[in-house]
Amino acid sequence: MNASDRDKYFFDLNGFLLLKGALSAVEVSDLNAALDALLPIQLGEWKGRVHGHNFADNDGVNLQQIYEGGAAFEGLIDHPSWIEKVKCFVGGADTFDYNHGPLFIDECFANIRGPGEAIGFHSGGHEGAKRTQYRFFNGRFHCGQINILMALTDIKSGDGATMVVPGSHKANFPHPDAERNRMRGDNSSVDDVEGAIEIHMDAGDAILFVDALSHGSAERVNPGERRIIVFRYGPSWGNFRHGYQVSDELAARLSPDRLQIVRPQQPLVPE
Repeated sequence: MNASDRDKYFFDLNGFLLLKGALSAVEVSDLNAALDALLPIQLGEWKGRVHGHNFADNDGVNLQQIYEGGAAFEGLIDHPSWIEKVKCFVGGADTFDYNHGPLFIDECFANIRGPGEAIGFHSGGHEGAKRTQYRFFNGRFHCGQINILMALTDIKSGDGATMVVPGSHKANFPHPDAERNRMRGDNSSVDDVEGAIEIHMDAGDAILFVDALSHGSAERVNPGERRIIVFRYGPSWGNFRHGYQVSDELAARLSPDRLQIVRPQQPLVPE
């Protein structure tokens, strides 16, 4: 689905869009079943080409390179609910940024989080990082990283919802609560950050957001699991955040359009 004028306005204003019903009930069921087949996974463990990982001590477990986990995950690479919007916001059409195609996925993972777990407040326009930047120039978007965060479970109050500070992708100053939390050694969640809002989701909803947006999550206090998948898209000249590489087996299964997004260039080596 293409980015509408309404999408462009509210993405520019807030830094994110909530895509209701981005995944069907069948897709959610298939993704959860495929995830169950990979679990349990320990930190540092490999299940085929899927890797157990975390960012910090209290943010759950990530299953990195999740598109290697089976056909259900492969279908997310160019999902019609968001792929044209992502192309619009990453931008670069008719420029050198399109030299090897419109996009590249530099990271994709599933995350499972239980009670007491959260991810801390991070990012913001003030950082000016090229990889995550928000930019609008000459009538077009040129964003360094657009994230699609998909809910595989309902995520409501107490479930550890994603939290954002709307408009912070354009901030020129760090959020004052970020420095306060850093000084007291508290980076466990975004629950007490002024201006941050919880984004509640039904299973199958997705959030599209520019990574320059200040974000994190509330702490999960309810029993059970919060399950999400995140795909990070940027320009085709990017590289993998963690050094993972696409397996030849996956490359052989993918359509040309999907392969171009996960491997924009074929390795060039002497014969």
